[in-house]
Amino acid sequence: MKKEQIHIRDPFILSDEGKYYLYGSRGGECWGKCSGLDVYLSEDLESWSDSHECFSRPENFWSDMHFWAPEVHKYKNKYYMFVSFKSEDRHRGTQILVADTPMGPFISHSDGPVTPPDWECLDGTFYVDKNNTPYIVFCHEWTQVSDGEICAMKLSDDLKESIGNPIELFKASSFAKKSSVKGDGNYVTDGPFLYRLKDGQLIMIWSSFSNGKYCEIISYSDNGDIDGKWYHKKELLFEEDGGHGMLFHKSGDDLYFVMHSPNSSPNERPCIIPVHETNGTVRVK
Repeated sequence: MKKEQIHIRDPFILSDEGKYYLYGSRGGECWGKCSGLDVYLSEDLESWSDSHECFSRPENFWSDMHFWAPEVHKYKNKYYMFVSFKSEDRHRGTQILVADTPMGPFISHSDGPVTPPDWECLDGTFYVDKNNTPYIVFCHEWTQVSDGEICAMKLSDDLKESIGNPIELFKASSFAKKSSVKGDGNYVTDGPFLYRLKDGQLIMIWSSFSNGKYCEIISYSDNGDIDGKWYHKKELLFEEDGGHGMLFHKSGDDLYFVMHSPNSSPNERPCIIPVHETNGTVRVK
């Protein structure tokens, strides 16, 4: 099938051994009760397989709603899925699953979410610093704190638990006062993803709102690592009602950006756009 036929939000593409694995929040059930998560396989980014369920909700699993933003990262010869879950009686949080292959089946690895249990958290992503210390980088949701935050926590070497207290990297309002939701004074952080440029600079792409439209922002660390001071590029990566994206390499050195657009349900679809590094940032070609 073509990507226009795939109804997902929050797309993530893992490039592994010449194949591309597309994950995302199921468009048809992401706002309510959920039963699992899917992967789509491609060898050329044009033709995609039918959906293959890579995570099936166990009978007594703690969450039964809002299976959001699955990301799969290869680490120490295993595949780890970072995915946000929620239930009626527990806060939203990012849990880590594991599988032997990108196709799954993924099973629980951490004992519940690794994000703070009394926080509303989502969109956890994976980062390994220059000292090979693993981190989860995630959003402290605006629904709880009004001014959404992007935070980081160290992970144990086996990725089973977080270590220490969360570190606030920045608040959504530090990007621009126009990032509020419908002008109501709430500021959104969505979908952080970290990427190191060829010049060594560490950037983060993440989503919020600018002039009422969902967008993709580029931020950078002043010391080239997670614990630096974060600044925001003036130029957006994408500003026309699309976001929650990530960057990946096609075969060779070609760099691509995948996001969902538009941001309205049920119209969202994965969009794959070639980008390039230039002058310390990333731009659409």
